[in-house]
Amino acid sequence: MEPQLSHQVTDSVATVVIRRPAKRNAMTTAMWRALPPLLDALARDREVRALVLTGAGGTFCAGADISTLQGSPEEAQALAVAAEEALAAFPKPTLAAVRGHCVGGGAQLAAACDLRLAEEGAVFGVTPAKLGVVYPASSTRRLVSLVGPATAKYLLFTGELIDTGRALATGLVDEVLPEGELDKRVADLTRVLASRSQLTQAAAKEFAGGRTDRDAYWTEQARGSGDTAEGVAAFLGRRQPHFTWSVSAPG
Repeated sequence: MEPQLSHQVTDSVATVVIRRPAKRNAMTTAMWRALPPLLDALARDREVRALVLTGAGGTFCAGADISTLQGSPEEAQALAVAAEEALAAFPKPTLAAVRGHCVGGGAQLAAACDLRLAEEGAVFGVTPAKLGVVYPASSTRRLVSLVGPATAKYLLFTGELIDTGRALATGLVDEVLPEGELDKRVADLTRVLASRSQLTQAAAKEFAGGRTDRDAYWTEQARGSGDTAEGVAAFLGRRQPHFTWSVSAPG
C-alpha cells in the first residue's frame, strides 16, 4: 500500500489516519504536503464537529522519514511545521489517539492537537538532538506550554523516549487507557465534543491559544448565534441542546 493519509467522517467526527505501517507511519514529504489541504477541507465541512488524528497498524507516527533529510533538511522541517500549524489552527476540537510510537514529527503532530489520549504501552519522544536538527521555535513553545520548561528541555536535550506514565504526569497526554479501551473512549469523548456548542469551543480554542484581541468578535457571534438561548431552553426543558452555530458559517 502506498503511504497515505486516509480519512472518513462518521457521526460528525472526522478521523484522519496516518497509513505507513511498514515504517511505523513515518511521514513522507508527500504526506506532510497533503495534511494542510485535507485539514482545510474538513474545517469547511459543516458536518464535521470534531477531528481525530491516529495511526494505522498499532502505532501513531514515528516522525518524518529520515531519508527526506538527505535532500533539504530545511524544506522537510518547513513542511512539518506547516502541517503542525495547520493542525493547531483547525477551528474545531482535535484529538490525537495514540498507540505505539509517537516520536519526532509524530509527537509534533500530537502536541498540535487539543487533546491527547494514549493506550498503555505507547512511547513518546522529541528527537532532534539525535539528528543535529534545530527544533522550530513555534514547536518548542507549544511543547513548553504542554509540559513546562523542565520536561521540554529533558525531551529536547536527550531525545529519549518516555512511557505513558511519565507522559500523563507531565501533561503530554490527558488520559491513558488500558489496552483495548482506547477506541471506545475516543468514540465516547468525541461524541460529547460533537454535541457541545461549537461557538464556545471555537472561542475557547482561540483564547487558550493566546489570541485575546477578538473579544468583540466573539461577543457579537454569541449575540447573534442563538446558541445561548438554545442552551438555556434545553437546560430548563431537561433535554439535549441542538446548537447550530458553525465555524464554517460566513463571517
